[in-house]
Amino acid sequence: MSVSRTLLALLEPGPRHGYDLKRAYDEQFAQGKQLAYGQVYSTLSRLLRNGLVEEAGVEHGAGPDRKRYTITDAGVTDVESWLGTAEAPEPYLQNTLYTKVVLALLSGRSANDVLDTQRSAHLTVMRDLTKRKTSGDLADQLICDHALFHLEADLRWLELTAARLDALAEVVRS
Repeated sequence: MSVSRTLLALLEPGPRHGYDLKRAYDEQFAQGKQLAYGQVYSTLSRLLRNGLVEEAGVEHGAGPDRKRYTITDAGVTDVESWLGTAEAPEPYLQNTLYTKVVLALLSGRSANDVLDTQRSAHLTVMRDLTKRKTSGDLADQLICDHALFHLEADLRWLELTAARLDALAEVVRS
């Protein structure tokens, strides 16, 4: 996910200071991995330097003064372009798991054990995601569904590979 463009889009409704942006980001997108304050302020500096945001005054309060930022027309154009551009689908044509299976076969180790270990890890994560999904809000449900669908596809690949291990072993060893 592009943190800079996400923060930029969070500025569209109106001016905010870094603390507000961090809180809004964490509420909507953190899902267990909160954004660091340093990343927020370094990103705002970069957006300011690139002309996508500008300072909109200083907020005085009980604590330190807080600079408020607002999105510029160039920033709005950037967000519109980003939202209108499809993300590149990422096919995993040569992933680590395939490499482990082939190396197990080449070394005489059990590729079935590699697949079983991975299957177990996937199922554990899927159970955790399913629990989170049932107790979560709509955002959690959608995020968990996305992850679960990917893990299900991985499980299908694990089963297909297990069914083809003998044929793969012949190809790899020849």
